[in-house]
Amino acid sequence: MAKLEWDKSGERDFEMGVDRGVLYLQVAGAYPAGVAWNGLISVAENPTGAELTELWADNIQYAAFRSAEKFGATVEAYMHPDEFYACNGEKEVAEGVYVGQQARQTFGMSYRTGIANDTAPDAEDYKIHLVYGATVNPSGKTYQSKNDNPEANTMSWEITTVPVAVTGAKPTAHLVIDSRKVTAAGLTALENAIYGEGATAAMLPLPDAAIALATTTTP
Repeated sequence: MAKLEWDKSGERDFEMGVDRGVLYLQVAGAYPAGVAWNGLISVAENPTGAELTELWADNIQYAAFRSAEKFGATVEAYMHPDEFYACNGEKEVAEGVYVGQQARQTFGMSYRTGIANDTAPDAEDYKIHLVYGATVNPSGKTYQSKNDNPEANTMSWEITTVPVAVTGAKPTAHLVIDSRKVTAAGLTALENAIYGEGATAAMLPLPDAAIALATTTTP
């Protein structure tokens, strides 16, 4: 085996940026219609669970296991699509009139994070993140007076999820597709589905269908 080398030119990869946010409202367990999420600032992924429980017997550690892990995130944006009002517990009772403290719509979302390296800091590689079974917790808003140094208000929401089934693995609420590793045909097929193509509306395929699209080899 060849000797290991560190920090070789062209191998110093890093991730930077987030874009192409899409919101998909859940309908009968599916996510049939996506809308662009403009003004997306950040997605901070905050998984929870996977807590270690230790069993001790005979004065030694007898075994150890971890609790189930859940995917969560904090989304920050300058604005959200109109469809997100229902996800935030706001119901439109008349054109432009919303009432709060309503049931919160379950949704899915996708977003893209960039991948670059030391020799190609503007490389076009990326990861596509697909999120399922999401709901948002109530969150506060702060409105401030305009002054001589005005800033746009930002909004943020904490997201919790319920996993969905995936063949060959435990249920999941978060799927990641690396553009560097799937086929060009698979990447195109997946993006045509989640972003829409021609007259075909954007939709969020469930994990098994998303994996099938991403692994296709037929142009």
